[in-house]
Amino acid sequence: MATEVIEHRAYARIGFLGNPSDVYFGRTIAFSLGNFWASVKLEPSEKLLIVPHPTHDLVHFDSLTHLVNRLQTDGYYGGHKGSGMGFLARDSEYVSFETGLSGSSAIVCAALSCLLDFYQVRNQIKVEVRPNLILNAEKELGIVAGLQDRVAQVYGGLVYMDFNKKRMEELGHGEYTVMDLNLLPPLYLIYAENPSDSGKVHSTVRQRWLNGDQFIISTMEEVANIALEGRTALIEKDYAKLATLMNRNFDLRQMFGDEALGALNIEMVEVARRVGAASKFTGSGGAVVVFCPEGPSQAKLLENECKTAGFAFQPVQVVPSFLNEIDLGTISKR
Repeated sequence: MATEVIEHRAYARIGFLGNPSDVYFGRTIAFSLGNFWASVKLEPSEKLLIVPHPTHDLVHFDSLTHLVNRLQTDGYYGGHKGSGMGFLARDSEYVSFETGLSGSSAIVCAALSCLLDFYQVRNQIKVEVRPNLILNAEKELGIVAGLQDRVAQVYGGLVYMDFNKKRMEELGHGEYTVMDLNLLPPLYLIYAENPSDSGKVHSTVRQRWLNGDQFIISTMEEVANIALEGRTALIEKDYAKLATLMNRNFDLRQMFGDEALGALNIEMVEVARRVGAASKFTGSGGAVVVFCPEGPSQAKLLENECKTAGFAFQPVQVVPSFLNEIDLGTISKR
């Protein structure tokens, strides 16, 4: 085991095209978002210690108003981390848990990376299976999700993912291909300062899919095909097609129903569309990714509209793949 302090960072992600078909043997394109991240520091220790996060695991409040405001902003989620025997883990979280940017999996991903180095087993745990380990840990907390977010956070950069049923049942994971970041046009992020919970959106659609609902099955197949078409559009830099696909991806979300999607989430999409920009959810709600086909002037107009509506607006910072030689050596050749 390692004896030095180990620290790793995992970034937020944006589900760019094809989500949420990763839960339904589909295809997606996602990328790691440098604007937000979670960092975990692991320190050798003789005892098992649980260290509350100073911001996200508050047990002391200045007033009742402080408590209420904290719950309204962040909900009941926390960044509480425990430690395993022989080490102490601390986390520093910079991804809001409810902005639809995958904050919970970012913490688990960073923690896993620390553990791989602490136990010196990075060369023994295949990159392809690491997203499964992260998701399985989150399932223990009752989180309903697919592999897409964890793949994006493990690999970094821009990743095309194919979760075809045969491969998933045979190997337990999809086929993941890192793409050139330079294929992406300038993108923007809109998010709400007081977002809604993104974890409830999947519920009824998932059950209907399992029950063989043909409308849900065919619609989800169409969502998956958006990623396939989007990959070609990116490679050919056909950004007009890309804008169409982004909008279509969101429109197909209507299978969830407006109540599940949330009025605030829908309004973020509509703000972008009112200025002629293409937009869709980054995940299940809480944040929106936007492409302004008319360039900086359109982006400036959108920024003003977001300010008026009370939404945060930022240019997207994409983080390149951070897999090292040891990681790459574990990737299957088939």
